[in-house]
Amino acid sequence: MLPQDRLDQIAARFEYLEARLNDGPPPDQIAAISREYAELKPVVTQIAAFRAAQDDLTQAQQMLADPEMRELAQDELARLHVELPALEQALRIALLPRDAADARPAILEIRPGTGGEEAALFAGDLLAMYRRHAESQGWTFQMLDLTQTELGGVREAVARIEGEGVFARLKYESGVHRVQRVPETESGGRIHTSAATVAVLPEAADVDIDIPASDIRIDTMRASGAGGQHVNTTDSAVRITHLPTGIIVTSSEKSQHQNRANAMAVLRARLYDAERQRADAARAADRKSQVGSGDRSERIRTYNFPQGRMTDHRINLTLYALDRIIAGDLTEIIDALTAHDQAARLAEADGA
Repeated sequence: MLPQDRLDQIAARFEYLEARLNDGPPPDQIAAISREYAELKPVVTQIAAFRAAQDDLTQAQQMLADPEMRELAQDELARLHVELPALEQALRIALLPRDAADARPAILEIRPGTGGEEAALFAGDLLAMYRRHAESQGWTFQMLDLTQTELGGVREAVARIEGEGVFARLKYESGVHRVQRVPETESGGRIHTSAATVAVLPEAADVDIDIPASDIRIDTMRASGAGGQHVNTTDSAVRITHLPTGIIVTSSEKSQHQNRANAMAVLRARLYDAERQRADAARAADRKSQVGSGDRSERIRTYNFPQGRMTDHRINLTLYALDRIIAGDLTEIIDALTAHDQAARLAEADGA
């Protein structure tokens, strides 16, 4: 059973926030109140729908006593017996604790794994796939750093993606992506297997991660293009080394000032993600599976080009729509991963 007192508390809090916004809160509180209001609104909508259906059920049951209304009441009860469980499930999902990072922009990092030049080409395909998906969702996609091979593959790609619910949707993409296909460089027509790693990190704010100036070393260098050749003659590229951890980040756009900001954003995201990973591991030591924040070295997905097949190994999802997926249509996959994660968390909450 859903805790009615908790539903009452949420509804009351939402009404309070709505009144505060209507009254015009102090400027320094507007952002925080607006954020909490926006987070509670879909929950309150689900509460209202569930309670309206409960009221309809009570009325329909009372109508059964009236011979003239009995048939109508029976039809209404049949409908409500289907709708109410679905509404209750939707409300239970809405009440699940939210990841504080879900609403944040995401830092996307892609690197080739095993497979040489073919892995670098596949990394480039993944970069294009995520760029097209971002465009289809109306998100902004900003390259922060891109190093390519002579054949146009990707040695390393770092991008920032911003939009509604970006991290919530993309956080399941972290892990090893494997490809099976005949490489462009293969003359014998043999199918090769190679891989690329994807990391999706929530963007961190200054208040999340404090990085003392004494903990970093900043070097400037000339930006280079494919194959290492220089593409400009100014020392605009920036490399930041985080001395306590040895993490190195680079940014090689045209503006040195922007490169420093980009590189610091990526560094903060990596350090923030490391803290989140440690906290997740501590909280979930007894859980067998974590779709949303699992081992980054785990092979999560295979793209088989000869068969036109994509398989996500975490949830045993197979789709014969590889062309559509590589073209950026990831919605069905992400929806399935989200539903799987929600079901696991509901089961954990029920068993707690």
